[in-house]
Amino acid sequence: MPATGGRHRLSRRTKIATAALGLGIAAGALVIATTVGDPGAANAAGAASSGQITCPDVASRLPAIPAQAQAEVQRNLDLLNTQITEANNRLVSTTGQGGPNFVQNAILGPLKDKRASTIDRIAIAIGRQGEKPQNLGGLAACSLGGQANTGTVTASTAPAQGTGNTGNTGGTAGQISCPDVASQLPAIPASAQAEVQRNLDLLNTQITEANNRLVTSAGEGGANFVQNAILGPLEDKRVATINRIATAIGRTADKPQGLDALAPCGL
Repeated sequence: MPATGGRHRLSRRTKIATAALGLGIAAGALVIATTVGDPGAANAAGAASSGQITCPDVASRLPAIPAQAQAEVQRNLDLLNTQITEANNRLVSTTGQGGPNFVQNAILGPLKDKRASTIDRIAIAIGRQGEKPQNLGGLAACSLGGQANTGTVTASTAPAQGTGNTGNTGGTAGQISCPDVASQLPAIPASAQAEVQRNLDLLNTQITEANNRLVTSAGEGGANFVQNAILGPLEDKRVATINRIATAIGRTADKPQGLDALAPCGL
């Protein structure tokens, strides 16, 4: 093969490679320029990476909740949690979409409207039995950034086995059913609400764990396995948790009596 022919082929290959490299660099520059020049994409991408949606705490701003209103109030507090969870999921799934105001218009704005309606229902529920709380509307607006939701109680973050921290009161086959605690409480002083709520949430968690244990241990043990290994320990945990609830209320009001009777659960 003539030497000149090899050099020509090498020259053509070099030119082709150089041209391809140039196109790659140009394409990369175009991608960078597009990302930088598109405030919507930059906004959505930055939003998703900057944190989660944070909302004002509602539960701690409520007055004493009449016993007759507690179930409805709890349902709506749980709904506030669900709304924030859905908004955070939307924040992640829409990364890169929309214009510069996409997050505000498509996520934070609708979330604020939902929260305003839910908070209003909470105020109305309390107002039917007591003095309706005022100025809660200012708690509806949320913002981007910070840690996980601090806006409401955390009942909905655990797989609940009932509504409003009542345990599995539905009593469906194969699940553990526990007496409703929340509806048996007197009006909860504002200063005790956070502690009471934490322990009501813990009651739900305990039932969830016991139901999981019921499933994973199917076929194990003898005739009294469920009672001795699941229901008995669950009752002990509930006694301690219910006692903490009564103690929290009793610090600033009459301590509720006889709540231990709500500790035993069944199938």
